[in-house]
Amino acid sequence: MRIHYAALVFIGACSFGILSTFVKKAYADGFTLGQVTGVQMFFGLAFLWGLYYTPFRQWLRNHNDSESDHKDRPWKVMLSGVSTGLVSIFYYKCVQLIPASIAIILLMQYVWIGLVIELLLFKRIPTLLQILCVLLVFLGTILAAGLFSERPTSISISGVLYGILAASSYATFLIVSDRIGKDYHPLRKSALMLTGSTLLVFIIFPPTFLINGLLWKDLWFWGLILSIFGTVIPPLFFAIGIPKIGLPFAAILSTAELPVAVLMSHFLLNEKVMQLQWLGILIILIAILTPNILQIGKAKKHPYTLQK
Repeated sequence: MRIHYAALVFIGACSFGILSTFVKKAYADGFTLGQVTGVQMFFGLAFLWGLYYTPFRQWLRNHNDSESDHKDRPWKVMLSGVSTGLVSIFYYKCVQLIPASIAIILLMQYVWIGLVIELLLFKRIPTLLQILCVLLVFLGTILAAGLFSERPTSISISGVLYGILAASSYATFLIVSDRIGKDYHPLRKSALMLTGSTLLVFIIFPPTFLINGLLWKDLWFWGLILSIFGTVIPPLFFAIGIPKIGLPFAAILSTAELPVAVLMSHFLLNEKVMQLQWLGILIILIAILTPNILQIGKAKKHPYTLQK
């Protein structure tokens, strides 16, 4: 395993982790949910399609040669991107209503929501280990939300609902992404999915910032920051790194998103995080890490039977 591929996946996860803090900063500058979400999609779309039609495309293809005859039509890949647009809308609305350190905890609920979706749609019954991990996630969430602290955090109910909707959308994105467009060039697939999510966001929030001059009043700055760390670095770095290090190890590295988000909100937004909350975060990380670590161990023990 080459360490630089693992580093790319780790950096991609950390990039996701810092988003909530920057979104809070953008709100503090007076921008709205629609403007923040829309400008991120706008710049992200320009970056990804721009990269796709540059020599970088060939360089990425040399690392992941997966562009062939496509089983899925481009419109289908675009449609699957709707879930990513919903993640941004719901998550950023959640961040607007509750502390960023709590919002990321709610987003992590995708772990059990994904199992529920697969049970209902694909009749895939979760294993005993997965059920135990879900129970750990619940316990960690209760602690991380500060419900057992001496001064429980006052949390907006609507903010919690938006957080659960964001987690549901993220779980849907992971399931759909694993089933649609698997034979596409990673960069093209990312660009197509972002095209679908951008269309959704622009339908819900018409991009008036493109014509009213607001784009050049600091909104462009937040657009660059959010698009680079939210829609450019993670998909590109994951596309390069994950095929080289394997999904279980990539899933372990991706848990960096949670502590990074909490640390950023603590140091840059001055959100107070109690000891019990840190314990809850640790429990959630253990719940996510355990099945992936066991899968890596199983792969080492039976290297041929697990390859497909």
